[in-house]
Amino acid sequence: MENKPRILVFIPAYRCEAQIPRVLQQFDAKVQSWVETVIVVDNRSPDATLEAAIRQGSETLVQSEFIAWRNDDNYGLGGSHKAAMRYAVENGYDYIVVLHGDDQADIHDLIPELEAGKHQDVDCLLGARFMAGSRLQGYSFFRTFGNRVYNALFSLVVLRSIYDLGSGLNLYRVSTLREFYYKGFPDDLTFNYVMLLASYYRKQKVRFFPISWREEDQLSNVRLFRQAFKVLGLLAGYFFKRGGFLRGEMRAKPFDSYSGKIQHRQGSASR
Repeated sequence: MENKPRILVFIPAYRCEAQIPRVLQQFDAKVQSWVETVIVVDNRSPDATLEAAIRQGSETLVQSEFIAWRNDDNYGLGGSHKAAMRYAVENGYDYIVVLHGDDQADIHDLIPELEAGKHQDVDCLLGARFMAGSRLQGYSFFRTFGNRVYNALFSLVVLRSIYDLGSGLNLYRVSTLREFYYKGFPDDLTFNYVMLLASYYRKQKVRFFPISWREEDQLSNVRLFRQAFKVLGLLAGYFFKRGGFLRGEMRAKPFDSYSGKIQHRQGSASR
């Protein structure tokens, strides 16, 4: 991968035994030519998610390094992000790509952005389900409408056009993550929302790109109305306190570190 950035693809996984093989099958030769390492981070799944990932990853990932990791505790989706982001920082990657393990997003949507060099002058390149060019399959009108309303509310607060608060396909420049300013952010599904607010507050350059999105056999962990009110509370906290809100403790159960163990590894990352 000469002259290409060092890219780590992080796949958070929880109860994705049926879906994780399909996610890893997305990594054809073209995708692997861009990706140095793929790390599946299993958040203590009660099923055989990690075992299914190891079987498929060992077969599919022949060009990229493959790592299967299990968290030492149940850190939540946000906590898994923190574990992977620290791994990316400590191992000198240029970019970290987040691809959810439930097979709703498609990493092929990112490849044209990389080929066009769209990642080179931004800090965050965020997949968006609700902008021109996006493609939704199996997503209800009710949820689409709700997401658009929340996108509009967040846009009003940050005075920028926001097309998605948190999809399953995002890219971050690793150098912006070194300070670990996100340690106190929520460890649950709202982590992405606070990360987005922090990106604008810290004057990072954010760009959205359209993605495809489908809902088939995925298991949702979201309680919609409870989640909706929590997101409104986060937005209100940021609106009134700005930096003070972002520096506060938002975790239900703070962890000193977000550690885990590598359960399987094949290939080697270039240095």
